[in-house]
Amino acid sequence: MLHIRPLTNTDITPLAHLMATTPLWQRYGVTEANATARLQSGLTAQETIAVAEAAGIPTGFVWYVARSAFQRGGYIMLIGVAATARSQGIGAALMAHAEATLFAQADSIFLLVSDFNAAAQRFYQRLGYQQIGAIPDFVLPGVSELIFYKGRRE
Repeated sequence: MLHIRPLTNTDITPLAHLMATTPLWQRYGVTEANATARLQSGLTAQETIAVAEAAGIPTGFVWYVARSAFQRGGYIMLIGVAATARSQGIGAALMAHAEATLFAQADSIFLLVSDFNAAAQRFYQRLGYQQIGAIPDFVLPGVSELIFYKGRRE
């Protein structure tokens, strides 16, 4: 059974490993050391990071911020699911959790997706997000970050 709960200190090592062993994040230079530092910093700052846990093991996470996109909309900063746990609804459950929180505070949610990450683009489109723009060379030279948007349905 899947349980979604706030990040704890004991989650940092397995989630940093998840990040560092994911080819997408490797392309962005993520290592276990810098992933650990980033997650620890988020925990210390009491940022909103939710963890999906199955059978006592962290299998994914979503990091999101209310009203950070243009001071009006929520922003999904990071989401990750362990390779061994993909295609089991964990990503969708994490997104539903984040959306419930964010839509309680704002009418829109934004996120960025790498232009080469077609699987993630399809995932977000299935969840009702639409691409509304692109930022070339935003994080990596030669890579555009696609801006995806979803509005609250009344």
